[in-house]
Amino acid sequence: MTSAAPDYGGLTGYEPISEADRKEFLDQGFLLVRNVLKEDHRAQLEAAMDRVYAEEQAAGSSSMKKDGTLHLLGFLNRDELFGHLLTQPTLFPYMWGLAGWNIYTHHNHLDITPPAAMTEAPSWGWHQDGYRQNSDPETMDPNLPRPMFSLKIAYVISDLSEQGRGATKVIPGSHLWNSLPRPADTTVENPDPEGTVEITANPGDCFIFDRRLWHSRSPNYSEITRKMLFIGYTYRWIRNLDDMPIDYDGEWWANRTPVQRQLLGEATHTANYWGINWNGYIDEEIPLRKELKTRGLLDRSIPWLR
Repeated sequence: MTSAAPDYGGLTGYEPISEADRKEFLDQGFLLVRNVLKEDHRAQLEAAMDRVYAEEQAAGSSSMKKDGTLHLLGFLNRDELFGHLLTQPTLFPYMWGLAGWNIYTHHNHLDITPPAAMTEAPSWGWHQDGYRQNSDPETMDPNLPRPMFSLKIAYVISDLSEQGRGATKVIPGSHLWNSLPRPADTTVENPDPEGTVEITANPGDCFIFDRRLWHSRSPNYSEITRKMLFIGYTYRWIRNLDDMPIDYDGEWWANRTPVQRQLLGEATHTANYWGINWNGYIDEEIPLRKELKTRGLLDRSIPWLR
């Protein structure tokens, strides 16, 4: 596999997002973006996923369930193509445009879900991402939403254009809710909450969502294997969630750009994670900030782009 990034016709990943897209994300908590992967790129990603799946299966991986479902954390260093996704030019503008320059990936996973062999037992899978981020900074005012803290890109690699193929279900606008009513008995079949939408999408589409958005997996009762790649981005002063050991002497790391290395957790010292030097002033050499500043993309009217 070549180390060169896939060609997207001159796109750099630093083309600002529209105000309409920003408003839709802030209002709805998610954004469906069509045709973000060219077909040859998508097909190469799928081939890489299939290779990783075979490797995990052969190794008897604990990430693989008995039914053949694979949920693999920290997958980015398993292929060059995965590393390039960190700054995918058709999507990276949404990451720095919605979260700013002091970010990195704390959580990423590769998901392959074969068709279900039998009907799943009833369950209640609705949740917000973030675990203790939903409790530790909690306010006693139920009308005051918790902070976003992170957002996630979901790349659709297989065909999820019809319902019933294991797509993600969401409740638009629910990122501003601190709670969601839970049925008294989750051992029986319960209807989805009012307003639920199943995100149907074509191969090569993606959706971006606020971690606070109430969402749930759905069963795959189709004949198509669901394949998706998720990359989460958060602030560098938040600890990583996944264990993703990197060989810093290896070729994969050598091929990463300065911005990608920042996104993988590199820093010059501990204060650097907080965006500053030890003198208390902003570190202008942080790669993504430096890139945005050079391109005139910092904006004091947007807090995370100051």
